[in-house]
Amino acid sequence: MKKLIIALFLTGIITGNAQNSKGIFSKDPIINLENFQQKKVYFGFFLGFNTFDFKIDYKTETPDILVKKTTGFNVGIVGDYKLHEYINLRFEPGLYYSKRDLNYPNFSNPSDALREVNSTYIHFPLLLKFSSLRTGNIRPYALGGLSATLNLSSNSKLMDDNLQQRFRVKSWTTNYELGFGIDVFSEYFIFSPSIRGVFGINDELIRDNDPNSPWTSNIESLKSRAILINFTFH
Repeated sequence: MKKLIIALFLTGIITGNAQNSKGIFSKDPIINLENFQQKKVYFGFFLGFNTFDFKIDYKTETPDILVKKTTGFNVGIVGDYKLHEYINLRFEPGLYYSKRDLNYPNFSNPSDALREVNSTYIHFPLLLKFSSLRTGNIRPYALGGLSATLNLSSNSKLMDDNLQQRFRVKSWTTNYELGFGIDVFSEYFIFSPSIRGVFGINDELIRDNDPNSPWTSNIESLKSRAILINFTFH
């Protein structure tokens, strides 16, 4: 259903412009919003999807913990500050929902083997956007930067641990991000689909109270990583 909605939305944009021989994707298009990106500051919002994973490093070689990923949802706002003709500084705070299931090996009891990690993130990325030359109404770009993430579902303040089926991670994490996208200039707004990878920098696992815990004792580090697909409107 999500893919169908996206496909219909994109088809609507393309079809609407194709009706005009001077549309976005024609050979000689009318230049839309020609002076929009000459603004020093402008704003927008985004909607999108995410897939979060964990990168797990172990102290000793044992069967890996299996991470089952699901598709989550993103929503947020965008602030863009022009530094140069081809370089912009972007702040994209957003709310991200995700879910991961950790399946531990060597447990006979299913309730001990499975840990559901539901996360509600407030994400604060500060990014540099490097745009290419604009061709008609199309302008590809690459972007990268750093981000901080507040996990509202971290369970970090609880004393209960995996023995009470509480998987705990730190509230704040830091990341670096890399991605690319394309600005499509329509008559009234800029539509900007993008894809971005997020890579955790610091270990976010909170170990169990028992130093020999079968859930956390063999984990050297646990870091989030994600793929974000955002649809931005300016």
